[in-house]
Amino acid sequence: MFFSFLISSRKFSLMLAGNQTQFNEFILLRFSEKPDQQGLLFGLFLAMYLVTVVGNLLIMLAIASDSHLHTPMYFFLFNLSLSDFCVVSTTVPKMLVSILTGNKAISYPECLSQMYFFMTFVDLDNFLLTAMAYDRFVAICYPLRYTTIMNPQLCGLMVLLSWIISFLDSLLHCLMVTCLTLCKDHNIQHFFCDLTEILKLSCSDTLINYALMYILFVLLCIVPLMGILYSYSQICSSILTIPSTQGKYKAFSTCGSHLCVVSLFYGTGLGVYFSSSATQSSWRSTVASAMYTVVTPMLNPFIYTLRNKDINTALRKFISRAIAWLWG
Repeated sequence: MFFSFLISSRKFSLMLAGNQTQFNEFILLRFSEKPDQQGLLFGLFLAMYLVTVVGNLLIMLAIASDSHLHTPMYFFLFNLSLSDFCVVSTTVPKMLVSILTGNKAISYPECLSQMYFFMTFVDLDNFLLTAMAYDRFVAICYPLRYTTIMNPQLCGLMVLLSWIISFLDSLLHCLMVTCLTLCKDHNIQHFFCDLTEILKLSCSDTLINYALMYILFVLLCIVPLMGILYSYSQICSSILTIPSTQGKYKAFSTCGSHLCVVSLFYGTGLGVYFSSSATQSSWRSTVASAMYTVVTPMLNPFIYTLRNKDINTALRKFISRAIAWLWG
C-alpha cells in the first residue's frame, strides 16, 4: 500500500509538472577541474582498480578451488568479493575513459544503469556483512549448534534474499527517478551518477523521492547495522566468559577481519552521506566518495588475507596449480 501510494503520487506530480526539457545526457564534472592532474588521477585510479579486481578475483578463485573453504564464512566472503568487484566495475571504468578521452558526457540510459547497479552492489555489501556478523555470532555464542544452525540451506537463502532485496531497492529508486522531470543544469557534480546528485537536477517535486530514500536507508542500512552491533555485543559477552587469554584471542581473531571491514564500510559510507549534506566543499565530498567506492573494495582483500592462514594457504595452492598449468 505504501509503495502504491508513492507511485500514484509521483504520477500525479508528473502530470502537474507538464512538459519540461529532458536531457539526453549528463556531464560528470568531478576530477575534471584540474587538467594538469588528469594523468596522475588516471594512473592512480587505474592502479587501484587493477589491484581491486585482481585481489577480489584471487579470493573468489581460492575459495572456489579449495574444498576446505566451502564453509558458511567463506561462502559469504566469496559473495562479498564478487560484490566489491562489481562495485568498482560499475563506476571506475567509465571514470577512467572520461579522464583519458576528456569526454565527460554520459547518456541518460547509461546513467540510470550505473546508478542502478551501484546501489544494488552497495546494498548487497551491506546485507552480506550483516550475514557474516550473524555467522560469527552463531560460531562464538553457539559453537556446538553451529553446523546445525548455519546449514547450506540457510546460508543460500540469506544470500539469495540479499540479492533480491538489493535488486528491488535499486529498481524502486530508479523507477521513481524516471518519473522526474529534469529541467535544470545537466552537470553532475560527481564522478558517477549518484542518486542524490540526480535528484538535485529535478524541477519536479522530489519530496517523495527523498522520503523514500531516507525510509529505505533506515530499513536497509541502519537496521542491519544495529543487527551487526547487537551480534558483536553478544560476541564480546561470550568472549569475556572464556577463562584463558589464549582462548579469548583465538575467538576474537575469527571475527577480527570482519570487524575491520565493517568499520571501514560503514565508517566511510556514513561519513560520505553525512558530510555531503553538512559541508559546502563538493571536492571533499567527492574525495570521500572515492574512498567509499574505490578504496574500501580495494582494501577488503588485503584485510581478509593478511592474517587469514586458510586464505593464504588456498591462494598459494591455487597460484602453484595455475603456474604448473601454464608451464604445462
